[in-house]
Amino acid sequence: MNCVNLVITGNPGVGKHTIADLFVKQDSSYQIFDINKFAIEKGFGEKIHDEIEVDTTKLKSEIGKLNFEKSIIVGHLAPYVLDESDIDFAIILRKNPYELMKIYEERKYQSSKIKENAGSEILGVIANDSIISFGKKKSFEVDVTNKTPEMILEKIHDITNNQKGSDAVDWLRLIEEKNEIGKFFDY
Repeated sequence: MNCVNLVITGNPGVGKHTIADLFVKQDSSYQIFDINKFAIEKGFGEKIHDEIEVDTTKLKSEIGKLNFEKSIIVGHLAPYVLDESDIDFAIILRKNPYELMKIYEERKYQSSKIKENAGSEILGVIANDSIISFGKKKSFEVDVTNKTPEMILEKIHDITNNQKGSDAVDWLRLIEEKNEIGKFFDY
């Protein structure tokens, strides 16, 4: 593999940790850096109900002091606490919002949090913010819907080896076709 530091980001429930764990299982020369776990350990994050409230300004400052080497950096906060120079690739895992809603319901998220996270996925908020933070050349979307972790990891290896292969993800069109925007957004 060509990369040194790889970000795996995306909304809750897309499989970030599953993929990171499988990656390291296949290549133990990498280490996992979990942004949320680090935030809590350092006192920058507090678990409130089913989410973690994080002071991203303090977290970014503390992460800036670290030296990453051959790391899989995991977390939805990556675009807000890392700089483009910290990473070689940002993999944004994307999942069908209908599937995400099922996951959030299983996790017993509050209905407002379900809508917020599913809406974020539909609009591609984390994908957009990753492109802004890391640049288009380093940011790659991967649709993980109905794919095994092994298939997803193979896609990531293709991306990192060939620097191409990003999926074109447009959940808004899917929601519009089903005429279910109100299911995800209050307007």
